[in-house]
Amino acid sequence: MDDGKPTEPKAKWWSRPTAGRSTSTAPQEPSPVEDAVPPVDATGAGDGAEAEPEGPVTAETLTAETVPQAARPLHEPDQYSTPPYGGPGPWAPAPPVQRPVPTPAHGTPVPPPYAGTNGAGITTAPAPAPAPPAAFPPPLPQQPQGRPQHQPQQAAQPQQPQHSQPHPQQPQPPSPQWLQYDPWGAPRQPLITNPGPPLGTDGGRRKNRRGSVLVGALLLALVAGGIGGGMGAYIERNGGLTQVELPQDERNGGGRAPDSVAGIAASALPSVVTLHVSGSTESGTGTGFVLDNKGHILTNNHVVAPAGSSGEITVTFSGGETANAEVVGKDSGYDLAVVKVSGVSGLKPLPLGNSDNVQVGDPVVAIGAPFDLSNTVTSGIISAKDRPITAGGEKGDGSDISYVDALQTDAPINPGNSGGPLVDTDAHVIGINSAIRAADSGSTTEGGQAGSIGLGFAIPINQGKRVAEELINTGKATHPVIGVTLDMKYTGDGAKVGEKGADGKSSVTPDGPGAKAGIEPGDIITEVDGARVHSGEELIVKIRSHRPGDRLDLRLTRGGKDLTMTLTLGSATGT
Repeated sequence: MDDGKPTEPKAKWWSRPTAGRSTSTAPQEPSPVEDAVPPVDATGAGDGAEAEPEGPVTAETLTAETVPQAARPLHEPDQYSTPPYGGPGPWAPAPPVQRPVPTPAHGTPVPPPYAGTNGAGITTAPAPAPAPPAAFPPPLPQQPQGRPQHQPQQAAQPQQPQHSQPHPQQPQPPSPQWLQYDPWGAPRQPLITNPGPPLGTDGGRRKNRRGSVLVGALLLALVAGGIGGGMGAYIERNGGLTQVELPQDERNGGGRAPDSVAGIAASALPSVVTLHVSGSTESGTGTGFVLDNKGHILTNNHVVAPAGSSGEITVTFSGGETANAEVVGKDSGYDLAVVKVSGVSGLKPLPLGNSDNVQVGDPVVAIGAPFDLSNTVTSGIISAKDRPITAGGEKGDGSDISYVDALQTDAPINPGNSGGPLVDTDAHVIGINSAIRAADSGSTTEGGQAGSIGLGFAIPINQGKRVAEELINTGKATHPVIGVTLDMKYTGDGAKVGEKGADGKSSVTPDGPGAKAGIEPGDIITEVDGARVHSGEELIVKIRSHRPGDRLDLRLTRGGKDLTMTLTLGSATGT
C-alpha cells in the first residue's frame, strides 16, 4: 500500500526568523512536528475517509477560496522552497545580523555575564541564563487523517505582502549567550573586572609606598657596598676567599735504619769524593773514597791517567769543599791509584770490609758521580763472584791492560762511577767499581758507552787494600808471578805455556817459580786451586788475586796426560 510520502526531501532551514520573537544565534533544531505528522497519500485522504480541515491554517493550505483577494500575495508560493527562506522571497523579512558564537572547549570555564555592550554598541543588562533544554520534546497533538502533508516552517500566519502595513518592530534584547562573551565589545569593556576603589583615590598611599621602597633600596645598596668592600679587602690581603690546603703526612720522618739504603748512604756519602782530572790532551771525571785521616784517597788508575805527569787533579767532597790532589802511586795491572789531598781536616775514612765473605745475592750500594752527577746512590745485589775480566788495552802494547777477578753486581754503574765504593749493608767497602759491560763493545773500564745494562764489575777490596798499602808505602805495587810466558793466541781450553819466550828465549824462566814446580814449554794449565781455567787471561786473573809467596795447586796436561803440582808465587814490580 502506498503510504503517500513525498518523494522529495523537505528543505529545513535553521535561521528563518519568526515575527515577534527574539533572534537567537544558537542553531535551531528542526521541529519534531514535521517528522511526527502521520503520512498521507497523494490525494490527501487516507483509508478512503474524507478529512475535515482542522488545526491551524498554513500558507500551503491557503487557496483562493479561503484567502481574501486583497490578502493574497502577488506571487504564488515557491513550490521548490527556494532558499534562503523557503517562501515568497521578496516579501520575507530580512533576518537580523548574526555573529559567530565561539564554542569553548569542553571543561573551559566561561566568565560570568556582565553588563556590557552588544555587537552594535548598545548597553545591555545581564540576562538570566537560559533554562536547559528538555531531555525529550513535548508530544504533539494528533492530526486527523487526510490532512495534506505540507507543514510550514514558520507560525501559521500568512506572509504579508510588501505593501501591507507592517507592524512596528520593537527592539529585542540580545541573546543571553551574547551577554556572556562579546568579542566585538571587548575593546569597550573588559571581560573581567577587578572590584576596587576608583583610580586616583589612593594616590597618597602610593606616594608613601614609593618613598618607602626608595629608602629601602638605598639602605640595601649601602649594606651591599659595605659587605663588598670588606670582601674585596679580605681577598686583596689573603689572596682569595679560600686557600687550597692539600692533606699531608705530618709525621716526623725520623732516622732510617742503618742497614737500609738511606741509612747506608747517609753513613757513606761523607767519605766519597768526586775527582776532576785534566791533562794536556784529555780530561775526565771519576770517583774515589777516603782511606785515612792523612788524606789518602783510593780510585782507579784510568781515572787519573789523563793527568799524566803534569796534569791537575781536583777533589770535591760531598759537602762541596774542594782541594787539589796529587798522585801517590798507580798500577795499570790492577787498575788502581792513590791520590792525596793536603791541608784538609775533618776527613772521615770509609771502613773496609772483607770481600772473601761476600755471598751471591747480598745487597750492595754503589756510590759515585755518573756523568759528573756527584753523590749518586744506586742499589742492587752481588750477581756473581770471581768474574775474570780484562780492561784497558787502548795503548795496543798490553801495558795498560788490567786483570781483575771481579765481583759482579746489578747495581747501576755508569761512566763516572769508576773508583767509587761498593758497600755492604754495614756501609763497609767490599769493592771498587771499575768496569761495566756495554751492550755493544763488551767489557770496558768506563768508556763512553750508553750506560749500565745491569752488568757492573768491582775490584774486590781485599785485592784493593793490598795494592793501596803498597802504593802508599812504596809508590809501587808488586804482582805475583809464576815465571812462564803464555801463548795468548791459543784457542783451546786452558792456558798454554808458549814454546818460546820473548827474544827467542825459553818460555819458562830459569830458576823461576814455574821451573821449580816442573812446568815445561807446551804444557796446558787447566786448574788453579781447584778452579777451572779456560784461557791465558783467566790464569793471569787467578794469579793476580793472590799475594806474592802464596802457594797454588795446579793441574795441567802434557802429551795427553794429566799432571798436578804445587807452585809458590814469585813477585814482580808493576807499573
